[in-house]
Amino acid sequence: MDTSSRPIRNDIETMRNTVLFDGPDRGHRLSRFWMLLTLSSMLAAAGVVADSTATVIGAIIVAPMLLPIQGTTLATVLGDRTNLVRSVLLVILGAAASLVIGYLIGLVVVNDVVAETNSQVASRVSPGLIDILAALGTGVVGSIALVRRDISDTLPVVAIAISLVPPLVVVGLALEAGAYSQSLGALLLFVTNVTAILAIGIVAIGIVVMALYGIYRGPISPDVSGRKTVNRRKAVLVIFTMMLIVGIPLTISSIGSSTSALRESAVRTAAETWTRAEGWDLLDVTTDYDGMKARVTGPLPIPGVGPFKKLLVDSGIDTQDIDIDLVPSYIVKLEGP
Repeated sequence: MDTSSRPIRNDIETMRNTVLFDGPDRGHRLSRFWMLLTLSSMLAAAGVVADSTATVIGAIIVAPMLLPIQGTTLATVLGDRTNLVRSVLLVILGAAASLVIGYLIGLVVVNDVVAETNSQVASRVSPGLIDILAALGTGVVGSIALVRRDISDTLPVVAIAISLVPPLVVVGLALEAGAYSQSLGALLLFVTNVTAILAIGIVAIGIVVMALYGIYRGPISPDVSGRKTVNRRKAVLVIFTMMLIVGIPLTISSIGSSTSALRESAVRTAAETWTRAEGWDLLDVTTDYDGMKARVTGPLPIPGVGPFKKLLVDSGIDTQDIDIDLVPSYIVKLEGP
């Protein structure tokens, strides 16, 4: 029988050696994990402070945070309580370490690193439902890459897509800057990513992937493994309960973002109508945590804002948190010598 077209599969022992911090070389693997996590957190924090996407991506590739998360998934599927507890502790302690590193780097930075002035922070403090969908997709790819040896080289790409360490350093940087709502938003993004990887990983590895490739068909019993087992039903219930809990603020955030986008579009339309009638031009309309601002420019005299406010009220828009930035323009003709 021709087996050349069959997928190259990893056995249970290979997968355990890949993501679990177990066995005689556990100390070496742990020291490697903490070294890479520390370096990647410092690199991620530097990239966020410098607003450098390339630096942040480099930190994501180096970061080992995906390993204990996948280890939690595999330990749950195998019913291995010892490695489950160890992997969960590594995730929690690793997250705390990255957060502290971000906070400490924020202490030595002159300016506050917040969403209003930094695009790296802004992209990580307002997660929505699309983020959990992205995390679920990358979780599937990561689970398949763990099982199939021939596509294991996709794990760095999966790490880039899921982005675990940067949100954590953003939590620390925002905390140091006193932007507590932004800090909570970045923390929600991290928890969303972790929960999605765990949920889809258990489904993919425990039900779909292992059943499809015939790698694992039953529980590892204590008398075979010599380890205490975990109640997988309870573990799965806890993880999917976390998914539901995380989904509530994500849904609220998504609805808020959609509402804000519609409101900004209505303000833009009203501003364009008003400036056109006054002979001025609309520069932009921006939304931040303090409200919405419309920047307009044109020649003197400065037009009255009453007509603009009336347009907004007629459109059913609350004008309480809308500011207008009037920028007079002067044209100076340079005469010849």
